[in-house]
Amino acid sequence: MTSASFHPAAGPARRAVVAAAGAAGLAAVLAACGGSDEDASGGGAASSGAPSKEAGGGDGGGGTELAATADIPEGGGMVFADQKVVVTQPSAGEFKAFSATCTHQGCAVKSVSDGVINCPCHNSNFSITDGSVRSGPAPKPLPAVRITVNGDSIQLAG
Repeated sequence: MTSASFHPAAGPARRAVVAAAGAAGLAAVLAACGGSDEDASGGGAASSGAPSKEAGGGDGGGGTELAATADIPEGGGMVFADQKVVVTQPSAGEFKAFSATCTHQGCAVKSVSDGVINCPCHNSNFSITDGSVRSGPAPKPLPAVRITVNGDSIQLAG
């Protein structure tokens, strides 16, 4: 009695298929975690240059101009993705700035609403007053960033 011999079909080996599937999955995860500089709602995120420009040397500021004071809503704030900073105005005429990098896993915060700075990755929320954690998995507050207010101009302290 003879038996048919087993010959594997021509095509990619199992290892190649599994490795390709793993690489595709990793690419998808990295793309999802990377986020985007775009904010679909348009509320609270600023990106590439619109309100940001280098400050002139004559006014003594010395830092990067972020925005005019009128651009930052009272009780809210604005995220400057390119500079990785979020500027808030907890009360009239009081301006604060914090790192825009979430202390949970390093995602960029994307918006400011209802008195909190929002990270979309895992829903951490931070106070606009002191950067403290209001909710979510973030273990530490957002670090403060030094800014200066010269007239109606908000600048990174340089």
